[in-house]
Amino acid sequence: MSKIFYISSEAFPIIKTGGLGDVAGSLPRALQKNGQDMRLLLPAYQEILVKVKNPKYVADTFHYGLHIRILETLLPGTRVKTWLVDCPPAFDRAGNPYLDPEGNPWIDNAFRFTLFAQVAVDIALNRCGLSWQADVVHCNDWQSALVPVLLDTFPHRPATVFTIHNLAYQGLFSSKTFFDLGLPAELWGTHGLEFHGLFSFIKGGLVYADRINTVSPSYAEEIQHPNLGYGLDGLLRHRKERLSGIINGIDTDIWNPSIDKHLVQNYSRRSLNDKTVNKIQLQKHLGLPVSSRTPLIGLISRLVEQKGMDSVLAAMHDLLSMPLQIVILGSGEKRYEAALLDWSKKYPDKLSVTIGYNEKLSHQLEAAADIFLMPSTFEPCGLNQLYSLCYGTLPVARDVGGLADTVIDSNDETIADKIANGFIIKEDKPAALLAAMQRALNTYKDQAVWKQLQLNAMLPDRSWKTGALQYIELYRQAINDNGKRL
Repeated sequence: MSKIFYISSEAFPIIKTGGLGDVAGSLPRALQKNGQDMRLLLPAYQEILVKVKNPKYVADTFHYGLHIRILETLLPGTRVKTWLVDCPPAFDRAGNPYLDPEGNPWIDNAFRFTLFAQVAVDIALNRCGLSWQADVVHCNDWQSALVPVLLDTFPHRPATVFTIHNLAYQGLFSSKTFFDLGLPAELWGTHGLEFHGLFSFIKGGLVYADRINTVSPSYAEEIQHPNLGYGLDGLLRHRKERLSGIINGIDTDIWNPSIDKHLVQNYSRRSLNDKTVNKIQLQKHLGLPVSSRTPLIGLISRLVEQKGMDSVLAAMHDLLSMPLQIVILGSGEKRYEAALLDWSKKYPDKLSVTIGYNEKLSHQLEAAADIFLMPSTFEPCGLNQLYSLCYGTLPVARDVGGLADTVIDSNDETIADKIANGFIIKEDKPAALLAAMQRALNTYKDQAVWKQLQLNAMLPDRSWKTGALQYIELYRQAINDNGKRL
């Protein structure tokens, strides 16, 4: 058994903006079930303190002249001990953890997450009187990427793992910000945190962590090339011996059509026909014409360029000329939100658009849809295709990152081998999206084949069972590599 200190800026169900929240809410639990001694660290955002009842004050520390309290609770629905960094000037504010009400990054994000990292280091080195010494510190994305950096300044430290959930989000700030934060001057420079004259949080994790991993094997390969490396591909190639990919699992206590509490009708592989009840109910709820035989397309996403929104909008007229209905749930850039809402007003009988985050509706849509659309320009792992596969909702998806690792294109050979589970969009172009969708609709007409594809999709275990064991091996490797710079 190892003592694993898991550090994240969000974790479902108490704070979530995307896939990181889902992973941080489920992987620590799976690791704990596999005998690891887990601790989870989160900022004490206002939203968390509203949801968590009576957290226990267990320790304190001081940084930047601020008194910082460490609060203790359990991650809801789990037995994972969770510590909260309670510093009101940094975290006690309403709304998104990273963005202000206008949708811009909080102006003090560099300070907030530097402070978060410094507290994490205090706990990792057992300097807060918590009587717990980590063997491995597992950090996630740029918000905790300074932790391996700061730990590296100590001769005796835990091993470090840094997971890239999306390299596009790097935590870039001015060089002045670096020096204003009082970070050690020796950390500046091309071999440290400097990135083309800017202060890069994520570069710290990539340079200083004992092991780096991403959330799919394909994405681990893709980010070593210029088109997806965001200027860091050379560094990642340099450290490729320490870089690997592990496909995300999902929490099958939450994402499971046979027990999903959000559904009007639960179903499984053995009762797949009951899936239609959810489709009819959602059509009624959203005011779409009720038709069990009309293919229902679901799309749940951040509405940003990465998720293929330009291709979706360019293809929308042709999509809506097809015999289908489309339901979109998500939020993001205002231009995409406005354009999608305009299309829904023009075609209210074919397109329903809900702007915002709605956990209940996302479950209902996964169960109701026949097809799930994921035309991402890149996708480190993707969780919605995993949810969709579990719900017998066949993905129409790009062959990138985790999508390429989990969606098997339907053709004569894969259908005959009973492994096909979706339809691949072969290029980042509207025409390719439309061609893949047309193939899916043509296949949908043969309900016997379609049902077999659904059964194929629902068969594999997509829980954290395998992934947790791979992380335990990654931790063993990190402990072995501790301090051996590459």
